[in-house]
Amino acid sequence: MKIFIPPIKESWIIDRVNRDWKKYNKGLSTLLVNNADILWINAPWMWEKIAKKYLERKKVVCSIYHFEEKDLNYEGLRKFNFRDQYIDSYHTISDITKSQLSKLTKKPIHSFPFWINQDFWYEIPNKSDMRKKYGFSENDYIIGSFQRDTEGSDLVSPKLIKGPDRFLEIVANLYSKNKDLKVLLAGKRRQYLIRGLQSKNIPFKYFEMVSNTQLNHFYNILNLYIVTSRIEGGPQAIAECGITKTPIISTNVGMATKILAKESIFNMSNYLNAKPNVEVAFKNSEKLIIPHGMDPFIKMFKSL
Repeated sequence: MKIFIPPIKESWIIDRVNRDWKKYNKGLSTLLVNNADILWINAPWMWEKIAKKYLERKKVVCSIYHFEEKDLNYEGLRKFNFRDQYIDSYHTISDITKSQLSKLTKKPIHSFPFWINQDFWYEIPNKSDMRKKYGFSENDYIIGSFQRDTEGSDLVSPKLIKGPDRFLEIVANLYSKNKDLKVLLAGKRRQYLIRGLQSKNIPFKYFEMVSNTQLNHFYNILNLYIVTSRIEGGPQAIAECGITKTPIISTNVGMATKILAKESIFNMSNYLNAKPNVEVAFKNSEKLIIPHGMDPFIKMFKSL
């Protein structure tokens, strides 16, 4: 059994997934589509870059992470149905997405999160030195957000499925009660939150391009990570917070219910009552570390 994954090179979580898979499953991987038994399209749009003859001859697994409104309109469904004829099996991270997908296809659907690479994501005991390294004090109450929040088309419009407007509302409320609060932003397309935080005079630090090592440092110095998404496939930050023992609360999206305790999941009417449960999140995330975090994927491929 040989598996081919189309490369995407977009500095996205899937690039990391692809690197991990090829590193730890060399015997199951091939860089040549012609040599593959199975095509794993884990960036759903990449099927258009694969020759039709391979889609017809090979077994094809497609990962679907979430559905937006545009995916369910006439044109979106037309594209889905056209692709569906080539798909043998689907993979989702979220049971929410699995439920939506089951209404659109009769193909088998497997639902489980991506694995966690423990070489990158782990708890660092000495957090005081790490805070000093990045210009924070012991008294700072640091809230983190490492997801993009602006549409790529104009770098002005908020990416509403990620909920940056919700994040700003929550942080502004918390800052009114705690002036030691500071926001730590990382990653590209953070312009919406940067402008919003500036307009409300909420102190923040922004690091655009960071390595996995730095990002692990950032998780470890946080007092709280907040996921405010309206629609989400993952986000992988939920599992990364879990394994690094970073306090986290989240809306009910993606893998949240698979990793977090009930009291850590909120909506916009009760977010002040949400409470991080580090131990539950760590216990559930620990199940996803390599190699056993990859076992469900191997089982899925063998079932084709």
